[in-house]
Amino acid sequence: MESKRQQKFAGVIQQDLAAIFQREGMNYLPHTLVTITKVRVTPDLAIARIFLSFFNNTDNQAALQTIKMHASEIRYKLGARIKDQVRVIPQLEFFVDDTSEYVERMDKIFEKISHEPRQPDTEEEK
Repeated sequence: MESKRQQKFAGVIQQDLAAIFQREGMNYLPHTLVTITKVRVTPDLAIARIFLSFFNNTDNQAALQTIKMHASEIRYKLGARIKDQVRVIPQLEFFVDDTSEYVERMDKIFEKISHEPRQPDTEEEK
């Protein structure tokens, strides 16, 4: 369970990183929209785990590696934005948020199930 402080700090990081990716995301990944879906912060606020979703991209792992290569640059830009609000700029760890893929896969399964012929209920009458 995250404390209110962790949640508030995660929200600040999420907003500022979203602005950074909106303005400068094309420098890292051309023709790809990067969305920050979730940010989790450790209790000591030293590490921020950022979950990213990539749209208009075929290889999420390659995109994640590109973001990880630029992590220090992104951290520097984040630090410039939040330096007056925090004592220490957290280390950034990036992960792919596969929630949309999971939802898509579940939708396909439910669609397949709904198209299968139903078996009649077999209740024995006494």
